[in-house]
Amino acid sequence: MGQARLITARLELVPLAEGHLKHEIELDSDPEVLRYLSTRASTPEEVERSHWTRLDRALEVEGLGVWMGFTTDAFVGMWMLQPPHGPSQPKVPGEADLGFRLLRRRWRQGYAREGSLELIRYGFEDLGLSRIFAQTMTVNTPSRATMASVGMRYVRTFFEGGDEVTGSEHGEVEYEIRRADWIPRPSNA
Repeated sequence: MGQARLITARLELVPLAEGHLKHEIELDSDPEVLRYLSTRASTPEEVERSHWTRLDRALEVEGLGVWMGFTTDAFVGMWMLQPPHGPSQPKVPGEADLGFRLLRRRWRQGYAREGSLELIRYGFEDLGLSRIFAQTMTVNTPSRATMASVGMRYVRTFFEGGDEVTGSEHGEVEYEIRRADWIPRPSNA
């Protein structure tokens, strides 16, 4: 089956491929895009290493992975629906970690929500997942707002320690949506 190509009202979500590296470099070279993930922009070499890790992770669980989002004329950002893979993410069958990262010029236009809704739909309807969760820093209010707007609910605040990112002293938060609570809706709603 592999990852599906997904279509919303304004986006085409294409499974990550080797040819997308230039878009990942553009995305991760902006320190504001990485503000809640890192203390600085990533170098092209670092992005390339992450690129291969993302491609490998897409082989772990059928249908899960990373998607690059495009409008009819341009790159918008990256969406992830991946197997749990972090220190606070135990590998549980039927669960996936939702994430998104958009070019700064695409912020506040509803794209993060639109792509996330489509991945949630895909995860529950096409892959039969039981739970989709997302994690971010407590101070990342834009991402938290997006999580809430797609029907996810706050689960917990946690501390993993060792982060140097501004705001990390406030911890991280986890949101979730469970299949039993999901209400199908159009991805452009």
